[in-house]
Amino acid sequence: MSNKKPVALITGASKGIGKGIALDLASNGWNVVINYHGDADGAAQAAQEAKDLGAQAWTVQADVGYGQQVQRMFEFVLQEAGGIQLLVNNAGVQTWAPLLELREEDFDRTIRTNLKGCFLCTKAAALHMKDHGGGVIINIGSGANKRPFPNLVDYGASKGGIERFTKVTAVELGPYGIRVNCVAPGAIEIERTKLEANDYGETWSPITPMRRVGQPVDVAKAVTFLAKPDAEFITGQTIYVDGGLFTQGPWPYR
Repeated sequence: MSNKKPVALITGASKGIGKGIALDLASNGWNVVINYHGDADGAAQAAQEAKDLGAQAWTVQADVGYGQQVQRMFEFVLQEAGGIQLLVNNAGVQTWAPLLELREEDFDRTIRTNLKGCFLCTKAAALHMKDHGGGVIINIGSGANKRPFPNLVDYGASKGGIERFTKVTAVELGPYGIRVNCVAPGAIEIERTKLEANDYGETWSPITPMRRVGQPVDVAKAVTFLAKPDAEFITGQTIYVDGGLFTQGPWPYR
């Protein structure tokens, strides 16, 4: 890369893990494009915080589950930022419902956003990267990649699909100098997860080997590392950022 700062597009970055990733990249020499769906104010705040760290930052609205909106988003990125060297597929939704009560429209929305969105953005980014010296794509998975969680059947299916999608695209895109990896967070304390339990940290910390829940910066640092040239021979992998939570299996003795 030249002396010009590289550009990262982070989807779903108006808050939570996506915002944490954008800010950590900004503090490590990246310019950032912050995608959002509905939270324009949050995206503007994230962009301002990135600028305060010395980065250029742009915001762009798009629902990543729809091809025309993704195409429009990438046209904006290429025009305004001049290119893209890193894509972080972070945008995601979930439905909390048991299988027998899960509505078809909710299943479709989750798969469309989480899995189809990952496909659409990856294809658009790779078409640019393959003709401009390669690049890096990082997909945000979940502990649901590995463990079956009740009431999250659509979310689990989407995240499991993302892990397999990561491996296949890594094989196909490697010859173009494009690396694709998956970062799978464990129990991370963000706005959404705090709604799952009033005492989210106290709920998950005791069963996590590191005895704490994660923060967005924990995930962000893994993403930033995988984006660096130091990780240039790592592709097709899933890295769990979970404090060991999903490494351990059931164990009845204490």
